[in-house]
Formats: sequence, C-alpha cells, structure tokens
Amino acid sequence: MAEKQAVIRIHPDDTVVVALRPLKKGEVTALPGGGSISVAGDIPAGHKMAVGDIAAGDRIIKYGYSIGEAQAAIPAGSHVHTHNMKTLLSETPEYHYNPQSAAAYAQVPADDGDIPEIDVFRRKDGQIGIRNEVWIVPTVGCVNRSAEALAAWADVEYTKAYNIDGVYAWPHPYGCSQMGEDHAATRTILADLVKHPNAGAVLVIGLGCENNTVEEFKKVLGDYDPERVQFLITQQVSDEIAEGRQILKKLAEYAGTFKREKAKASELIIGMKCGGSDGFSGITANALVGQVCDTITVMGGSAILTEVPEMFGAEQMLMDRCETPELFEKTVRLITDFKNYYISHNQVVYENPSPGNKEGGITTLEDKSCGCVQKGGKAPVRGVYKYGERIGGKGLQLLEGPGNDIVSTTAMTAAGAHIILFTTGRGTPLGAPIPTVKISSNTDLAQRKSNWIDFNAGRMLDENPAAVRDDIMRLILDIASGRKKTRNELNGYREIAIFKEGVTL
Repeated sequence: MAEKQAVIRIHPDDTVVVALRPLKKGEVTALPGGGSISVAGDIPAGHKMAVGDIAAGDRIIKYGYSIGEAQAAIPAGSHVHTHNMKTLLSETPEYHYNPQSAAAYAQVPADDGDIPEIDVFRRKDGQIGIRNEVWIVPTVGCVNRSAEALAAWADVEYTKAYNIDGVYAWPHPYGCSQMGEDHAATRTILADLVKHPNAGAVLVIGLGCENNTVEEFKKVLGDYDPERVQFLITQQVSDEIAEGRQILKKLAEYAGTFKREKAKASELIIGMKCGGSDGFSGITANALVGQVCDTITVMGGSAILTEVPEMFGAEQMLMDRCETPELFEKTVRLITDFKNYYISHNQVVYENPSPGNKEGGITTLEDKSCGCVQKGGKAPVRGVYKYGERIGGKGLQLLEGPGNDIVSTTAMTAAGAHIILFTTGRGTPLGAPIPTVKISSNTDLAQRKSNWIDFNAGRMLDENPAAVRDDIMRLILDIASGRKKTRNELNGYREIAIFKEGVTL
C-alpha cells in the first residue's frame, strides 16, 4: 500500500504546505503536484513548512492569500511559525469592490424536487422550530437562580407529561446596572430568545425593580401570543416558585399541542462557528462546513457567518462575494466598526490567535481568518446584519459579533439559527440554547473526546470529500427532524452570554 501523503498544499500559489503528521528533521517527503523536499527541522502536525526558500520580508502565502511576512530568511523545508513570521494586519487597509468577481459566485438554485424534507414544529407565525421546548428568560440576573430552580423542577415534572423536549432557563448577569447600547443590546437579545421558534412556549421572569422591568421589556418584545409567552414578576407574589410552577404547567400544556410536520429543508437557518481551532481547521472541518453552507444556500436555506474579528485579514474574500455594492459597503462597515471598537479600547486589531491556536499550528490572525471564512464555502453574500438583528433573508448572511464562543453562539441563536455547526481542533464541550453540532478537525480529537464530538471531519483527509459531506448532511437533517440529539443536548451543556462594551454601574 502506498504511503499516505505527509503534507498538503491548500492552493497552488501557496509558499507553504501543512504537515498532516509530525515531520522529522532529515526525512524526505513528497510534495503535492510533484517533487520532494528534505525537512530542515522537526515540524508538528498541523504546522507549516516552506516549500521553497523565502526571503526576509516576503509574504507567506496560504489558502492563496497572504497570512503574514517572513521576519528572516526561511530556507526550503523549514518550519514556518511565530519564530520567523509576523502579521501584516493594519487598522486601515483599503478595500475594493469587483462586480465581475461577485458574479462568479452566483448560485444555481436547486430544483424543488431535490430539496429534502425535515420534520419540524410549525408555529402560529409560520416559523419552523426543530425543537419543542419551554424556555425561561430572566429579565435580570437577580432572578437567575429562581429561573434555574423552576426549569429543573418543570423539566422533570412536565417534559414527559406533555410530550415536550425539555424546560430550560437562560441565566445571564445583566438587565440592570447597564447604560446605553449595552442595556439596549441585553433587552434585544433576550427578546430575540423569547421569539425563537425552537421554544414552543416561554416564561419571562423579572424581579420588579430592575432597569429591564417586564413592562419596559414588553416594549422591545412587541406583539406576542399570550398563550405562548407569559410573565412573572417575583416581587409581586408571595411565593414565586409556586406561582412559576403553575404558569409553567399552562405553558407546557400549550407547547404540547404542537406536533412535528413535514417541511422543506430550505426553511433551515444554520449558524457556523469555530472554536479552539488548529492547523487542520481550515482544511477539514471549516472546509466541510463550507460545503454544507453551499448545499443549504443552494436549496434556498440560510447560513449565518459571524466572528467578525476572525474575518480580519480575510475580509476581502467575503467582499469579493457580495452580490451588490450596497452589501459590499455594509461589509466594509462591519469590519471597520469592529476594528474601531478595538482601537477605542486602545487594543491592536491582531491580538489573536490564542495560545491553543498557535500550539495547533496557526501563526497569525490572517492565518486563522483565512481558515475561519472557509465555513462560508463559495456562497455569495446576500445579507449583512448588526448584532441583535434577526435574519430576514436567504443565502449566506454576515452577522456582527465577536469571536468569543458563548457570545457568538448566543448571537446566532438570537438571529434565528435553528442549529449551529461548531468546528474545533482542540475540543470544547460548550453548547448554545439550540442544537450545537461539534465537528472535529482531526480524527485524534474525535476519538479522544467522543463525549463532545458529533462528527469527525478528519475523514476529509482520507475519504471522498463528497461522501463525507453527504454523511454530515444526513446527520444535520436527522438532528433537525428530532431523530438524533447533539452531544451538547445529551450532556445538558447549554448557556448564553451577551456582548458588553460599556461600564457597569
């Protein structure tokens, strides 16, 4: 049997290859496309090796894009990493819009007969949910423990009794002692959660003296169905637990009236996230999610890409795919506004990747970003949204949000995602309020942390990528239809976090 390929060259123009296994000094390894090279020093798996001599000051090319600059001469076969290259990111790059480039990414819609069906819960407003749960949303952190106590009790008492998928609370530390945009963002995200169609019914629980009182919150929430959404102000009742249990009984009864029915997968909204990335993330897991993104958007579904700081250095890739000049301008503002947020706090825009990212083979933020945006596949950009806004269009949508795992998964949930595809090379147990599919970039992680990982994208290196894509699509449709649960659901790992910029009173 022929020896497995030891390195991979992602793009023909790349000046580096990525080690698929640890490389030892002195070994001779074949290069993709022909030829061979002698390894100049030990190189860990997932790390980069120069395919030719690189002069000091030369740009390092990976994914066909610059990921930084050589700080010193790098001989062929040498390890390329933090010791000999640096970022070239700046706060004020120039961007350009090319209509011809955007046209090249146009999609041909799938025939209706080729779009698979899923089993969903159809809500009164026409939205679909892929779970039928009862959610408890605190207006303020002061009532977190009351909300959690009610959820834990009701989950045992009402889930089986009313044939629902569970009762869950979403504690957070905000709703008071905030000002301006922070306070507005808290109310908006909480209102988005109340509206989420994976919840068949919702209890909003408040204290009574907070800034985000129930009455003020209702103004942000707008119209709501009183059968589906009910409220409890704990200062106004003698026993908030007893009162909450009675309200939850009614809500569970109401949620239990919904039954799964057929719908086209074109109604799905997927969120896309990476956390604990390594040198394989952009090659396997993110590339696989990119194929899923293309498949879903061709069907007429929606896909959300966020983590704006992890677009820095790769933003032109996305700008080249904006369908209109207006979307291009919105994307430019999305990037520059987030950079200005960093600058306003006297921080540099490139203080990323993390120590774990670097250990896994990622060197600069450009390196990380070029791998991160692979999750968007080749789909054209059809929408750009601010933090807290709900997705209203089809196709690939860019959403304002940070790279932080809990904040960004919450933002995508609030924007309307039914399910999140979460890629990881290092591993993480974290889960959003919605099903969170953990996709490992390498086989070792999938085997070592099988209690966290739902799908092994490391298979992309050894199997037909189209077959791997078909397998994960089947898993996604099974999860959406309730035939399978994600690891985060089985483990009970679900949480939210809200973006905060200003002071705390």
